[in-house]
Amino acid sequence: MITAALAGNPNSGKTTLFNALTGANQRVGNWPGVTVDKKEGWVKKDRSLRIIDLPGIYSLSPYTLEEVISRDFLLDEKPDVVINLVDASNIERNLYLTTQILDMGIPTVIALNMMDVVRKAGDRIDTKKLSQSLGCPVVEISALKGEGLEDLLREAAAAAGQKKAPFERRFSAPVEQALEKIGALIAGAVPEERRRWYSIKFFEQDAKAAEKTGLAPEALGAIDKIIKEGEKALDDASASIITGESYDYITGITSACIKKSRKGLSASDKIDRVVTNKWLALPIFAAVMIFVYYISVTTIGAIVTDFTNDTLFGSWIMEPLAGWFEEIGTAGWLASLIVDGIIGGVGAVLGFVPQMLVLFLMLSLLEDVGYMARVAFIMDRIFRRFGLSGKTFIPLLISSGCGVPGVMASRTIESERDRRLTVMTTCFVPCGAKTPIVAMIAGAVFGGVWWVAPSAYFVGLGAVIISGLILKKTRPFAGKAAPFVMELPSYHVPAMGNVLRSMGERGWSFIKRAGTIILMASIVVWFFSSFGFVPAEDGGGTSFAMVEEMDESMLAVAGTKVAVIFRPLGFGFWQATVASIMGLVAKEEVVGVFGVLFGVEGDALGLVEDGDFGALSPIAAPFTMLTAYSFLVFNLLCAPCFAAMGAIRREMNSGKWTAFAISYMCVLAYAAALMFYQFGILIAGAGFSLGSVVAIAVLALIIWLLVKPAWTEKKAAAPLAAEAAR
Repeated sequence: MITAALAGNPNSGKTTLFNALTGANQRVGNWPGVTVDKKEGWVKKDRSLRIIDLPGIYSLSPYTLEEVISRDFLLDEKPDVVINLVDASNIERNLYLTTQILDMGIPTVIALNMMDVVRKAGDRIDTKKLSQSLGCPVVEISALKGEGLEDLLREAAAAAGQKKAPFERRFSAPVEQALEKIGALIAGAVPEERRRWYSIKFFEQDAKAAEKTGLAPEALGAIDKIIKEGEKALDDASASIITGESYDYITGITSACIKKSRKGLSASDKIDRVVTNKWLALPIFAAVMIFVYYISVTTIGAIVTDFTNDTLFGSWIMEPLAGWFEEIGTAGWLASLIVDGIIGGVGAVLGFVPQMLVLFLMLSLLEDVGYMARVAFIMDRIFRRFGLSGKTFIPLLISSGCGVPGVMASRTIESERDRRLTVMTTCFVPCGAKTPIVAMIAGAVFGGVWWVAPSAYFVGLGAVIISGLILKKTRPFAGKAAPFVMELPSYHVPAMGNVLRSMGERGWSFIKRAGTIILMASIVVWFFSSFGFVPAEDGGGTSFAMVEEMDESMLAVAGTKVAVIFRPLGFGFWQATVASIMGLVAKEEVVGVFGVLFGVEGDALGLVEDGDFGALSPIAAPFTMLTAYSFLVFNLLCAPCFAAMGAIRREMNSGKWTAFAISYMCVLAYAAALMFYQFGILIAGAGFSLGSVVAIAVLALIIWLLVKPAWTEKKAAAPLAAEAAR
């Protein structure tokens, strides 16, 4: 079996090529010990050729987790061949990674992707000359159109396992002298075919590469002296010297091999002048996203969801099944368990899947066409003012569909502190599972007014901004947001195969992660709301049995005891308490719990969409508008569902940080709901109370955290310096 590593820059078409080569012969997991996706597959027409899809990277320098993973795989796993995917329309930038791969001495085949775009622009690339310059085969392909793939596989199979002639790119004389001296010192400690690569890495002062060699301190000291001599001779940092001279080398190659006919702006550049315009970018983005949600939630998604909830599960399954159970004399508890607990629980999940799939389809289209990369740059200008990176926007956007993939998307952020901050704020954005809560409250209490739903999104966005401003001033998160660098791909027609595959993966993840949890949670709610300890028929003591009144159930008894916690927030009755707690299992359960506990028939969201707000009156009874919105604020901002908590745990890779993140969300949610309710009743003329005093104190604390000076290393060191001076 031949193992080929597929390496390339982000947005170079690597996923498209991987899918085109492997089709359905894929397996997705995680790299050992980390949460970055590991994709491997077998070529459709040749099962002896295995493809390992490495994370998209710009270099093999160990600055990001993806770069570390890719480099370790190439060094330790020793693939038979590397298929290096290069975006031919942006070849100068992509060849930087190519030179680093070639330095490692692994047999390599370069796949020049998007050649159809290059030809359309009238440009020409002399692949023969490029192949001679780089010392490896170069194949022209179009992954999107499937052109050149057979030639690529043939070249990869031929190159696999062959001893490769050393890749020679010459640096300036001082660098070459330093590399020769370093190479002599590390001879025997590293494989001979990789001695030059290690020499370059030592000169760049790559600590991780040095660790792999296990050199003695004396040798490391001698190497450090050589590096300092080179830096002094060229008056620059060693890493910058290698980077600069590498690009000089690449420029020399491309100028000899590429002839460009285009003198003006490309079509992508012309589009970008509009969609990334300083004044037009945000309105255009808002219009695009309104259209996306209009299609996925209001029109197509809503139609399919209504059919699934009301017709498929309601009229076609649950009602006939309940009648059949009654006819054959099935025990009441068993019929209720199957119809209300199991089928109702599954229906609650599947009812929202159509909306999720349409939303994921629309987002996948925007990603594949190249627009979402532009949006990240647009939002970077705004988010940076609040201490957040532009890359934070991508997880926030994805979380509007589901918090789990949103949290997982934070792994693309290089800075650990920025990544943790993003993980802590991502779930504030109302996800698809919170949409039913918003719809239920808007319909039951507010009569379906239009402003409740958008205000919920502003609450989430406000929590993100305030959290960014506050947390960035604390020691664990202090510092400027990491520079935001991302390749802007050319706009192109989306590959529907990739779009549908992406939609399917996200949708299946939603079903797997939420479906089983909601099913079990529905059964638990049914059981504890249906059974309790009631007086025995013989008049002596109590017995465990089904209750006639839900207020006598175990759920009501336990919920009443816990409800005191939520009284300062305005919704201190046991049904709201149980719904909020079950919302931690799965946010959709908030609606499901209210439906069961208040005896609302049918799907609550479906009722709201049909305008039948009167049917929700039992839910509205214990609420006022003030308490209902307070309830909404708390459930929007508090800790996410168990599935998202699990994703947070995996991304944080720390139990303490996970506990801190979840605690922060719950505390912020409680504080926001407390202030909203207490200030609301104060404005309404209820007068001061202990709750209003606490709310004022909480507001004062938040204002102080917003305006206090940020923590810096310099300020932290000042007291120590003063003490030393004394």
